[in-house]
Amino acid sequence: MEKTRWLDDEEQRAWRAYCNASALLEDTLDQQLRSTLGVPQLYYAVMVRLSEMPDRRLRMTAIAEELKVSRSRLTHMIRRLEEEGWVRREDCPSDKRSQFAVMTDEGMAALEKTAPGHVSTVRAAVFDHLTAEQTRHFAEVCETILAALTDPDGPVTTGLPWRR
Repeated sequence: MEKTRWLDDEEQRAWRAYCNASALLEDTLDQQLRSTLGVPQLYYAVMVRLSEMPDRRLRMTAIAEELKVSRSRLTHMIRRLEEEGWVRREDCPSDKRSQFAVMTDEGMAALEKTAPGHVSTVRAAVFDHLTAEQTRHFAEVCETILAALTDPDGPVTTGLPWRR
């Protein structure tokens, strides 16, 4: 039986700061987006991804992987965005099992109206408090953790949400 490697004081400090900051940041961004767009941050993230694609369309499985969510959760989110008239689904002509999500003109207009306030909230909550060097380190740390969590040969990647 392997002995537990407990967190030392500095690791515990970092872990708790991360947990508290990420929970408050998620809540802050959700509140801002719910008050201006009427949807949570993850729905907004779907719209952002679609807005960045040619023809504002992307295969549903690709969105699930990019956003690190299960396919069933994404289906629910897309259904809600369809109800708002911001997204529509299209069948994939080359693969009958796949669908595309496509952002409508109304969805693009809603995103363009909401984006400035969202960016202001992100800046006020995060980047206005970091130096350029801290921002670079922050990106490096997040990218390192993300790479470890998504490494197909890594020890903690069983059951990645977008494969469920």
